[in-house]
Amino acid sequence: MPSARIYQPAKDASQSGTARTKAWLLEFDQSSPRDTDPLMGWTGSSDMLQQVRLSFETQDEAVAYATRNGITFRVEQPQKPAIRKGLSYSDNFKFNRTAPWTH
Repeated sequence: MPSARIYQPAKDASQSGTARTKAWLLEFDQSSPRDTDPLMGWTGSSDMLQQVRLSFETQDEAVAYATRNGITFRVEQPQKPAIRKGLSYSDNFKFNRTAPWTH
């Protein structure tokens, strides 16, 4: 019986928008260890489920799919993004600064 994790991917560090972070993904866990090819030294696995990545619109759809197909799963809730304090560039040069100059 395969096991999987259901999660919502985080935003990439080089990404400013929220594209590709709305969908929920179902990825199967590794069921067999990776092997090293003796001739070339490449790593590989006979586990074909490692290549499967299913995308769903909502968490409920992903859970329903896993339940319907007898897949044991765990749901990882997304972390809340950090709230950033909005500062403007001109705030660096105010006369009434509370923080000391660093340059």
